[in-house]
Amino acid sequence: MDDRYDPPQQFATALDQLHELVAGEVGTTDFGDDDYLPGLGVLLQSMDYDPHFSERGRRYAWGTVINVLRGRAQAIRSMAENPGFDARSITSPVVITGIPRTGTTALHKLMAVDARFQGLQTWLLDTPMPRPPLETWPDYPAYQRTAAALEARYKAAPTKRAAHNIVAEEVDECCLLLRQGFVSNLWTCGWSAATYDAWWQCQDEAASYRHYYRCMQLIGSNEPEKRWLLKNPGHLDNLDLLFAVFPDARVIQTHRDPARAVPSLCALLMQLHPVVEQGRYEQRAHNMLAREVAKWAQAVRRAQGVRRAHPAQVLDVIHGDFHHNPMAVIERIYRFIGMELTPQASTAMAQRVEEKPELSHGVHQYSVADFGLTEDEIRERFGDYIDRFDLAPRTSSTAGAVR
Repeated sequence: MDDRYDPPQQFATALDQLHELVAGEVGTTDFGDDDYLPGLGVLLQSMDYDPHFSERGRRYAWGTVINVLRGRAQAIRSMAENPGFDARSITSPVVITGIPRTGTTALHKLMAVDARFQGLQTWLLDTPMPRPPLETWPDYPAYQRTAAALEARYKAAPTKRAAHNIVAEEVDECCLLLRQGFVSNLWTCGWSAATYDAWWQCQDEAASYRHYYRCMQLIGSNEPEKRWLLKNPGHLDNLDLLFAVFPDARVIQTHRDPARAVPSLCALLMQLHPVVEQGRYEQRAHNMLAREVAKWAQAVRRAQGVRRAHPAQVLDVIHGDFHHNPMAVIERIYRFIGMELTPQASTAMAQRVEEKPELSHGVHQYSVADFGLTEDEIRERFGDYIDRFDLAPRTSSTAGAVR
């Protein structure tokens, strides 16, 4: 391995080294507006202080930071190389959000079968550029790099594929663009980052949303007339910013019992812990559930306030309804977004439902007992949200699986 990518002895003092490394790769010293620098600085300091990295984990974390800063630099360079990419505004995107593990991914990928939508493919989130013709994607080094990185991730932590399978050529989450602003909840997910998290909780992500919007204009510039289909649980906590950049968005909010969804999220995130850090598994698991419950309970309260100003722009989808009759939910969504569900799209979606690709790598199993809170304690923190959407289960269970 090229020793330029060896992690530094101290991350906090490696800011210049990081920029020089990425600039040498991408061929530009232009990283866009410097609003990303405070977050990047706090993140690097946190990486020295919070996690108990293994040597492999230090490499993984340093590589992740390099990749995200590289993606930002490549986006800025591609914008400069494609004048006029921002000539067209993005109108009426369809945006799926909700607490993680409430069916957002399954719904997103099912709707993405409709070729009338365009989305954010994983490899283009890593390397933003005008989306090239589909048949040429395997020829791009950026595509090959993303595919190889995903394969290495699942080799290191095989159970992650059953929990949340990511494919280079399929649509993925907006947060992978938003984190290029280095003010992102995503930076608390890969390794212990309490110092960064405390800073992030007090920040405004408006600059990240502006960068995200311009990256979408860039990626979609070859087909600006196609309607966008987007998905990101984190939009739930920033609905005001989402509507600021997309005033005419149509938002689909998914709902599931948080006592099932949030432990499932924590089980997914903790799968990487033994790969990246040493020890403290139980301590981090307990801290993580407490943190995620508080975060998402606050997110649904914030979202409810924003929704009052946009009563006709949000549609609620209950996870159980989607699980039991997905095509009936799809028909309701298409009426809401003002599109005809064509026979071709309906047939393709029905085939995907029948094939159940989300289950092809196994079922994600988890137990709330591993995380230090009971189901009732989790539900209590969500207040009237449970009753408002009738999310409490009819029978109690301490384990589950999400599709």
